[in-house]
Amino acid sequence: MAPVKGKLKQLVQLFLVLLPLSGVFCFSELFFIKEPHDVTVMRKEAVILNCQAHGEAPIDVRWLKNGVKVMESERVYLLSNGSLYISEVESRRADKSDEGFYQCLAQNKYGAILSQKARLTIASISSFAIQPTPIVVTEGSVARFSCKISAHPPPIITWELNRVTLPLATERITVLSSGVLQIHGVQRADAGNYRCIATNIASRRRSTEASLTVTPALSPQLPQRPRIITGPQNISVSLHQNAILECMATGNPRPIISWSRADSKSIDVYNTKVLGNGNLIITDIKPKHGGVYMCRATTPGTRNFTIASANVTVLAPPSLVEWPESLTRPRAGTARFVCQAEGVPTPQITWLKNGERVHSNGRIKMYNSKLVINQIIPEDDAIYQCQAENEQGSVLSMARLIVVMSEDRPSAPRNIRADTVSSSAILLAWERPLYNSDKVIAYSVHYMKAEGLNNEEYQVVIGNDTTRYIIDDLESARNYTFYIVAYMPMGASRMSDHVFQHTLEDVPLRAPELSLTSRSPTDIQVSWQPLPDKLSRGRVSAYRLSYRTSAENTVSQIELPGEKTNHLLENLQPDTIYLLRINAATSIGFGEQSAWTSHRTPKASSARVPLAPELHLEPLNCTTILARWQLTSRNSVGVQGYRLFYHEESQPENAPIQLRASDNTHTIGGLDPRKKYHVKLLAYNFLGDGYQADQTISTPGCVSVRDRMVPPPPPPHNVYAKTNSSTAMFLHWGRPAFTSSHAVNYTIRCNPVGLQNASLVLYLQTNEQSLLVRDLEPNTKYEFAVRLHIDQLSSPWSPVVYQSTFPEAPMLPPSNVKVTLIEEDTALVSWKSPDELNIAVTHYTILYASRNAWIAGEWQVLQREGSITMALLENLKPGQVYLVKVSASNSMGDGPFSHTVELTVWSDLSSDPRHSTGFSDGFYHLDQKSMTGITVGVCIALICIIICAFIIVCRGKNRKFSAAKTYREGVSTSTSAAGQLGSDGQAENADVTVPMMSQNHFIDAKNMRHGVVTYQPGTTMLTFEDELVSPDLPGTLQALLGHRGDTEGSSNSEGSHETGDSGRYSHDETEMTNLSSGASSRPPSLTADSGGLDCSGPADEPDELSEESQADLKLTESVENGCCHHEVQSSSQSALSL
Repeated sequence: MAPVKGKLKQLVQLFLVLLPLSGVFCFSELFFIKEPHDVTVMRKEAVILNCQAHGEAPIDVRWLKNGVKVMESERVYLLSNGSLYISEVESRRADKSDEGFYQCLAQNKYGAILSQKARLTIASISSFAIQPTPIVVTEGSVARFSCKISAHPPPIITWELNRVTLPLATERITVLSSGVLQIHGVQRADAGNYRCIATNIASRRRSTEASLTVTPALSPQLPQRPRIITGPQNISVSLHQNAILECMATGNPRPIISWSRADSKSIDVYNTKVLGNGNLIITDIKPKHGGVYMCRATTPGTRNFTIASANVTVLAPPSLVEWPESLTRPRAGTARFVCQAEGVPTPQITWLKNGERVHSNGRIKMYNSKLVINQIIPEDDAIYQCQAENEQGSVLSMARLIVVMSEDRPSAPRNIRADTVSSSAILLAWERPLYNSDKVIAYSVHYMKAEGLNNEEYQVVIGNDTTRYIIDDLESARNYTFYIVAYMPMGASRMSDHVFQHTLEDVPLRAPELSLTSRSPTDIQVSWQPLPDKLSRGRVSAYRLSYRTSAENTVSQIELPGEKTNHLLENLQPDTIYLLRINAATSIGFGEQSAWTSHRTPKASSARVPLAPELHLEPLNCTTILARWQLTSRNSVGVQGYRLFYHEESQPENAPIQLRASDNTHTIGGLDPRKKYHVKLLAYNFLGDGYQADQTISTPGCVSVRDRMVPPPPPPHNVYAKTNSSTAMFLHWGRPAFTSSHAVNYTIRCNPVGLQNASLVLYLQTNEQSLLVRDLEPNTKYEFAVRLHIDQLSSPWSPVVYQSTFPEAPMLPPSNVKVTLIEEDTALVSWKSPDELNIAVTHYTILYASRNAWIAGEWQVLQREGSITMALLENLKPGQVYLVKVSASNSMGDGPFSHTVELTVWSDLSSDPRHSTGFSDGFYHLDQKSMTGITVGVCIALICIIICAFIIVCRGKNRKFSAAKTYREGVSTSTSAAGQLGSDGQAENADVTVPMMSQNHFIDAKNMRHGVVTYQPGTTMLTFEDELVSPDLPGTLQALLGHRGDTEGSSNSEGSHETGDSGRYSHDETEMTNLSSGASSRPPSLTADSGGLDCSGPADEPDELSEESQADLKLTESVENGCCHHEVQSSSQSALSL
């Protein structure tokens, strides 16, 4: 009966221990179904940043922009599913702009998680950074123009010759997307003015024109060696983008251009092609495409060639290689999370707790890619995320830490004592906990170095049958801190008090390793590296250097202070072998001496042989050493090669290794672990061997796994993955050789590369050596690992293999298709990728046709690569209605076409009433909203002017005059002065007599025309009708109205250089353009010549004025008052007569 009760008790305890662990698997994990992605939008356009989280409700969603919470408003607010909606994207300065990095933060009762970063960019195009420059070439040679501009999204580059668009590619002409125009076999007809056109959805820019002058070729033409005039440049390209390596060569006869890789690997023929007459383009670039590419120009039929090379660096966003796993730990326990990522540049690892950055403190440490939490407290129960980030993007992975609480836990161990035993050991002793000590099942001893930051903490677990423990793997002369935790099945105690203790000094464990060189035949330069702390076992106080010749037994000794790391031995014998050794000392005494190291001094000769190289040795692993060296520039002249010698200490020297003069590194392999090796290097020239450099180095020990009672079985080998379809993958592996015949089971781990949610890792079981994995996502890279189970033992995971599923054909058409007429015969069509996840697009197909051609079924076809979402439709016919539609395709098939978009090409672009956002010849058209805004603004301005005029009139009426006679004389004087001013315009202190126009009439003072301005509702244009005006218009009226403003505006707007095409698709700037044109109607003559005009109103008005004339009079007064700043004298007050 007793054994039954004991087993029952053990089962209950096991259930109680495993009960908290179930929290890891049964809690409703919080993770993202949709996350925001990078997006480029137009200003004033609406945008949605997706965010959808799944988990136990309620889930609170917040948004961060550049790390700061986004405040909701009428323009920016959250949708019901958590996505962020911006109704009109703004591009104002500083923090008022909507551009930036956005992240979604989702939170429920278990914690909070942060989404990946998404960059919101507003479409823009800057001025040209590089303009084409004039060139002069010989007929039959090559010509090259280049331009460079910064734009988002990247622009389409085209070129014009004498304002006529050139084709993108012909037999002689090549246009590169990088902004380069190449012309091979230049002809006289190629002479002219060239300019670069950059177009994207934001605007269009034209560069300045550059001339190409073609000079006659010499006859007969002389042979010329091949010469590369423009070679490839080092470039860094993002993953899946295109890389263009340019190569142009000249010579007679015309050279042949070929490409190769410097590492002798074959060039990928599927993703690489030659563009034009020798340029190399790599599409959908991948990491395997990185390397040095060489362009070779060869004269046909000869061996004359020249080479230019460039390095291609493939930038890749971070992807997780190892991600953290959810843990359940008792209170006061220790949790360790591991996270590793790869990418180019190397990603930076950041740890987040509930969406906020984790900072190191006494309990929480971060070592490279690890997060270690010691002495866990209830507040540590949270969701932790590992964020890997570089310039190309970011990726996150999450795991949860569940803290198990137990009220019936023991108290902390008491009376901790630490006593130093030796230079590497300290004895710890303690007393059992005061409460519940009988329930303690184990103790854990924690210790770490007391000095420095982020020191790693070590932990040793011992049984409950002792309260003493010796830690014997410590470093000498170091301070350490210790504490102890007691464990029971349901949890752990608080940590005990910390105690500090230091280890003793000891003699150095090893002697330094020497490096020997000679500067002259009579000296030896001796240098060494300081011993690391583990080997010095205290502070080094002195060194003892011993040396002798190989033929003598008399040893000379020199003692050097502990701070020195080199010494020069002088007055030695030339061409003599010397033996040297060294040992180090602490306050305890000298350690063991190094073995004798030999060095031969150079011969006493006047020949200029090379001096000793600067030699550096570095152990790569326990069996390999890397040797690096360099020569000074004055010493490297005439070097024909190197000789490298090496041998194990106390072993005979091996034959030298011959190295080329261009070498500066060499790997020495096949060595034994924990051995000392002597390495010697010298350079030689035609005069003989140079001075040698000698150095000694020790190979480290190989890392070995501690012996186990039962070693685990080896993992499966030769894991192979093959793609079957877009949703299935076939796996096969080999079984390791076993002597046991027991049944073997396998576990297969499968997950997408860069998975952020550890709970979505798929684990499959089988007893076969192959498996078909189904229900995978299309166009997704997966990683697979296999482990085996036998006799209740599990092997380590096999090496990870990677394979991608095939993509699916697009199921949806491209979205947001727009067509904009940008010139009389050219339109820009833009679109966005299909709204499908994991769908790769290799190219887009654009179909367009006029309505008549559409009826006949005749479509014109354009194709663009999958990374391009814009295209130009050229040579459109005026007066036609065009239909445009776009489809996406990949290697698996073609997707459906989008809805047809209509575009009307007007015979005159300015007559297009719908052309409100385009641009034509540098100035914009007004739409209904803009016209309404201008009308309201003008009305408000007129009201203000009338009020000012009324105030001035009232002030004039209230003025008092000294005598009635003076008033009557003033009226008569004013009348005569007005007449005089109408004839010669030179009267002073007189008002102007102005014939007024009523309602919509105005007077053109430049062409002496009378016009009528009318506004037609529903249109965006102002019409003008000429009426004849008497040529005898008074001069005062001409002075008042001035010249008619330029109705076409400036032909050289900002950013268009000399072409007169600013090309901005902006409603706001359209309004500003027309408002500025209207404001320019103020004549300069009012500023320069109105000093004599009296801007005050008349004291009284003639009775003969009609109501309409009075209204016009007030308007005239308001104009004069707005431009006149002189104070009116009461003695010269006059009336304005009509």
